[in-house]
Amino acid sequence: MSPGPGGADVTDVTDPRSNPLSPQVRPDIAHNARVWNYWLGGKDNYPVDRAVGDQVTGMYPSIGEVARADRAFLGRAVRHLAGDMGVGQFLDIGTGLPTADNTHEVAQHTAPDARVVYVDNDPIVLAHARALLTSSPEGATTYIDADARHPERILQAVEPTLDLRKPVAVMMLGVLNFVLDTVEARSIARKLMDAMPSGSYLVLTHPTLELGGAGNEAAMRFWNENATPPITARSRAEFASFLAGLELVGPGIVSCARWRTGPATVGAEVAQFGAVARKP
Repeated sequence: MSPGPGGADVTDVTDPRSNPLSPQVRPDIAHNARVWNYWLGGKDNYPVDRAVGDQVTGMYPSIGEVARADRAFLGRAVRHLAGDMGVGQFLDIGTGLPTADNTHEVAQHTAPDARVVYVDNDPIVLAHARALLTSSPEGATTYIDADARHPERILQAVEPTLDLRKPVAVMMLGVLNFVLDTVEARSIARKLMDAMPSGSYLVLTHPTLELGGAGNEAAMRFWNENATPPITARSRAEFASFLAGLELVGPGIVSCARWRTGPATVGAEVAQFGAVARKP
């Protein structure tokens, strides 16, 4: 897939209800990408997504804060890497539906020549990929239809947009929590980072029952019974295992709402780990 033209506005994304449905799209079953879009105030969702989203919010009222904190973390991490650390390449796995301040927008605002590859396997996200294929004239943005569980396929498809001889920021925000087996999740992270050169980064967020998240346990059970894909929370130690062999960037593993926030922007702690780590 070639880089898309610059200048398109991501706010022009068409509501999925106006598009012909792929056989894979189930408007009768809530899906994470659409529910997350609903929590972020988007319109790319169906009644079932809003119903499940409201039920989860009723059981765990801070879930909207988690979604917003996760999105804000993305912006801070990308600005830090593209600006302070000079990283010019981003591999964003588990893209989700386009909203404001997508990875390529933040990266290319900081570094206009940044190159971004998005990866997702949700047919709704694929239908909206045109909004993700915008780019500054100097940079490039492409989209790969692939599952995070197949890192080899992802790695084969990222070139020529990304040059794997140069540092890449691999971003997996709220992704490994959908890989229920921790050993498999760890293997995915390791395979991706093994293919990256020294100076690359791994950017992760992940829900936890720690950091005040114990109340989320019942909400996750409800989700797994009524929506797709199923989700799991993990402990700090399990989250840290995804970063094994990498060097944590300060402040280390913290609530994503507390990662590199200034005194004027620090928000309430949310039960979502966030971390950035560098490959030595």
